[in-house]
Amino acid sequence: MNQYLTIINKRTLITLIITLFVPFVCFKFSISYNIDLTFISIAIIFPLVFTIRGAFRRREKALEHLSRFRASKITLQNLFDENTKMDQDKKDIIASILIEISDKLVDHLSKDDHNTNQLDETINKIYLFVKTNREFFGGGRKEKILRFLRDVHESIDNLVAIHTHRTPISLKAYCLIFIYIFPLIYTPTIIERIGVGPQWLTYFIVILISFFLISLYNIQDQMEYPFDRDGLDDIKLEVFQLNRNDN
Repeated sequence: MNQYLTIINKRTLITLIITLFVPFVCFKFSISYNIDLTFISIAIIFPLVFTIRGAFRRREKALEHLSRFRASKITLQNLFDENTKMDQDKKDIIASILIEISDKLVDHLSKDDHNTNQLDETINKIYLFVKTNREFFGGGRKEKILRFLRDVHESIDNLVAIHTHRTPISLKAYCLIFIYIFPLIYTPTIIERIGVGPQWLTYFIVILISFFLISLYNIQDQMEYPFDRDGLDDIKLEVFQLNRNDN
């Protein structure tokens, strides 16, 4: 049950407080008017849907790059393992490097840290290994290794870009501000249209719609960063580790 409550946070509490306070003030001072609420869909719903779709695309792209990352690492591991010129000690060294790269990437994506120095240094160990042991690699094998190493670099750079650059902050701030002021606009109109209806009905409608909007915002906020294991739709990074059978 707790996993379904992840969309409820301090923003939900702020929204709830506003939606309780505004109807109280409106009823106390008899504030009501009738305006066209079509602009609500333009001011809130449209940008909110836009950001949710953007967050979903980011998640799908992340899955694509993670799959390519793991496939490239497995291919590299096979290329090194099938090299009959290399002894087992060196094969064990390169195998540990590949596992280290996988672990470093998962660790980097799981944290809110944009410093990639350690990750870059770990990836560079493969090239340094090939460079210092060039006698074990013929022209064709070396070319294959460098090609799949490029795929590893490309996948990691794309994942780092998704990790670092997210939905434009200004657009998210715009959505959140309008969700907060939504009861100020909506409540007097609901009071005007309900007329002499019970007050609890106004409270119920305003709270329900505000909760719906802030929940969508929270879902988008969690989905656009799919690596921190903080939402229902977050990516299970351990599945894409090289030694995932050990997890």
